[in-house]
Amino acid sequence: MKKILLLLLVSGLIFSCAKKEKEIVLRVGASPIPHSEILKIAAEELQAEGIKLEIVSFEDAVLPNQEVAGKGLDANFIQHVPYMEDFNKKYNSKLISAAKIHVEPLALYSKKIKDIEELPEGGEILIPNNATNQGRALLLLDKNGIIKLKDNKKLDSTPEDILENPKKLKIVPMAAEQIAPRINEVDGAIINGNFAMKNNLTIAEDAVLVEDKDSPYANVLVILSGNENNESVKKLIKALQSDRVREFIENNYNGAVIPAF
Repeated sequence: MKKILLLLLVSGLIFSCAKKEKEIVLRVGASPIPHSEILKIAAEELQAEGIKLEIVSFEDAVLPNQEVAGKGLDANFIQHVPYMEDFNKKYNSKLISAAKIHVEPLALYSKKIKDIEELPEGGEILIPNNATNQGRALLLLDKNGIIKLKDNKKLDSTPEDILENPKKLKIVPMAAEQIAPRINEVDGAIINGNFAMKNNLTIAEDAVLVEDKDSPYANVLVILSGNENNESVKKLIKALQSDRVREFIENNYNGAVIPAF
């Protein structure tokens, strides 16, 4: 009897160890809002596949890209393709987009005006200073007739590319994460969706101008080139593009985040 009990105990330990060995861990970098929140929904889907999703939070997009490039992370979910491509050029990296997940419409927010016609002459507008979002912000102003760019097809325009500025606006680039906390100091601020949500700004209540729903700046899951056929990554994509994630996005962000799949 003792031998039987011992065998059962040993078998149980072996089975338990085998289960642990089978568990796959995926490390994915993400910004806290909304990317980490969306990943938590996907994580629940992945549990049934024997995959544990470890979400690593970041406040910027440079470090998580460096971590993916250096294989410290399996993927990240924090940016759109133009930003990723700019990073690849700067750092000679080989990051690629694995899947489109959502769009965060870029918007001009203000606590001082409710209509763009109220924008005062000589007013101050803050815009993101990274190459892709700076150009994206200027295109938003150009499309709505606030300024005129030399070339409104150029995605990496800077304030130096402004051809006409009828209201003589002071357009100030700064780090994207620093803009929302200063919104009360200026006439308007063009803010990325994740930073707007983090600072309790909503499109319905605070936005004066908003990007079209067909914006090409979808947020994507980014991986290192060569990992396209990784089965765990494929399962993560399936989970992120599931009906459950779609419903979560549509029910929780009031249009500030839109499914892109």
